[in-house]
Amino acid sequence: MTTERREPDPDADERTMLEGWVEYHRQTLAWKCEGLTDEQLRTASVSPSGLTLMGLVRHMAEVERSWYRRVLAAEDAGPIYYSDADPDGEFRVTASDTWQEARATWQAEIEAARRNAAGFPLDDMGWGRHARTGERFSLRWIHTHMIEEYARHNGHADLIRECLDGATGD
Repeated sequence: MTTERREPDPDADERTMLEGWVEYHRQTLAWKCEGLTDEQLRTASVSPSGLTLMGLVRHMAEVERSWYRRVLAAEDAGPIYYSDADPDGEFRVTASDTWQEARATWQAEIEAARRNAAGFPLDDMGWGRHARTGERFSLRWIHTHMIEEYARHNGHADLIRECLDGATGD
């Protein structure tokens, strides 16, 4: 695996530190998917779970979209893969789903997230509200939540990747 990951500098300021850890975890998920075929990326490798690496990437595209576009910037950005009828649709990959599309969508959402985050100080509350709770959140909270969200799912990715081809690494 060749994706470069870099932890933030230990003496970085708070914003640089938070954004650095979000980037690190984004890179970690990309690294866990690197070098695999579409078929492998669609393979649920830990029975009885249907969780796949492609499903995780699609989920994180939805999470990036939700927090940085809807909650932070109040954009009217509807779901990509899920619906009211299928709230876990991002995890349901089919033989016609491709890594090229999933990765491109995820990267586009990451770019939108970076762009939106750049316009907010850490302490400012987002312009939007959480769909379920109606709460508003600061950029600091969103960055911290994204670190947690990626870290948890990167743990899943570790296990899935190891089952697929034996590749391990932090």
